[in-house]
Amino acid sequence: MAKRKRLTPTMGLTGTLPHPAAAPEVKSTATLTRGLGSPRPPIADVAHDAASTNALAEVVQTLTDARNEGRLIQRLPLHLIDAEHLVRDRIAADAEEMDVLKDSIRQRGQQTAIEVVALEDGRYGLISGWRRLGALRDLLSETKEPAFETVLALIRNPADAAESYVAMVEENEIRVGLSYYERARIVARSVDRGVFRSDRVALAQLFAAVSRSKRSKIGQFVTLVRQLDQGLKHPTDITERSGLALVQALEADEGLAHRLINALNAAPKRSAEEEGAIITRTLSRSETPASPMITGERPRKHSEPESLCEGLVLRIEKDGAYRLTGPALENRFFVSRMMKALRDLDKV
Repeated sequence: MAKRKRLTPTMGLTGTLPHPAAAPEVKSTATLTRGLGSPRPPIADVAHDAASTNALAEVVQTLTDARNEGRLIQRLPLHLIDAEHLVRDRIAADAEEMDVLKDSIRQRGQQTAIEVVALEDGRYGLISGWRRLGALRDLLSETKEPAFETVLALIRNPADAAESYVAMVEENEIRVGLSYYERARIVARSVDRGVFRSDRVALAQLFAAVSRSKRSKIGQFVTLVRQLDQGLKHPTDITERSGLALVQALEADEGLAHRLINALNAAPKRSAEEEGAIITRTLSRSETPASPMITGERPRKHSEPESLCEGLVLRIEKDGAYRLTGPALENRFFVSRMMKALRDLDKV
């Protein structure tokens, strides 16, 4: 039978047990790569954290830039929007078109953001989106649903009031068919508020994108706004042709505007058709009735000097002559460019 070996350690010469051997070093597994068995150096974690921080900072900066530049759509409380911040170019909204817009928002939500500018009192002034804002307010009044308590908006930062008016006009020129009267009215009202120094400047800047012939017609309708706006109840029903004929009659008869306003005020509850009939009847009694066609005759009224640009002043004399004066006319290069621009008018 085989002998069993003794497992007890043997005594040393001193009679004591020997010291046990040191335990082998066990390395931490904290540096092991997730999912892999190979070790990962600590610098990799530092680089990963730095990359994540930089990515987050870039996202924050992108959102901040978008907000500052008016490219970030935000949801704003409906009651904080001031719809009267600018004089609107639309006089009234078509009831049928408004119903269609309200049905669309009710079914699909607001699809296009309005444009606003931040005001000092914590409110927001409306630049464009008057119909959308009105539709949301109507829906909130009718349904009381929380979904209609806010509006999607782009917060713009226009350089001045003139830029706000240009933005409003440009959007409506694209989206909505404004009447000539409404276009002329925003020209007159922006000048009255001091946004532009004259009707001519307002017309040139607000409607810079339209053709010259259309801009000229808008300018003639400004005469209707200036002389008849206080008496008209349905000005958007005035057609292009009848409006231009009416302008010609007003320029030929200085007392016509007064007679028209008196005749219109005599029928305060008139319809659009009745208003048109009153205008036609008054014109037929005028000493110089308007021709149905525009002859293009220049007005026979003298004007105060008007600065067209630096060094150039325009004045309409009593005989109807247009007179240009100023030091700019001594610059041959300037005169050459001006003459070329005048000749180009025949090509339009």
